[in-house]
Amino acid sequence: MEHAVGAPGWAIALQESGFAFVIRDSIWLYPAANLTHILGLALLVGSILILDLRLLGVGRWVAVDALARLTTPFSVLGICLMAVSGSLLFSADAAALSTNPTFQLKMAILAFALANAVLFRVLWQRRIAGWRDAVPGGARLQALLSGIGWLAVASCGRLIAYF
Repeated sequence: MEHAVGAPGWAIALQESGFAFVIRDSIWLYPAANLTHILGLALLVGSILILDLRLLGVGRWVAVDALARLTTPFSVLGICLMAVSGSLLFSADAAALSTNPTFQLKMAILAFALANAVLFRVLWQRRIAGWRDAVPGGARLQALLSGIGWLAVASCGRLIAYF
């Protein structure tokens, strides 16, 4: 198997491992990981965008705290599915992916989006119960950045195959 020019040793070792070979060579494992990654994406981005849109003013009749309680388990399940399936997919082609600029951009935006989500929880979780009509500007800005960030992660993930 050829390796990407400049691929780090750990990525080459991972790609050449028996674990990666089994995933890459299996008629079921790689496709199952790919489909699981898409399911995780739908759960994660779908549930986050619903909450982000509410924070930005869409559907003001829905209580923010109730919507957050409803969507958070789907977001958590989605990110868990994506982390596991993404790790499997990465291991199968680690050398090329580790040097792919679009993959690197995806990972950077992912780190930003995760940090933004954690920061949102730390800053606003205890205050959202009272938000009906007036969501603080900082929370709205974080919701906007969240929506853009998660859509960018999904877009970069799809574009990896082309760049």
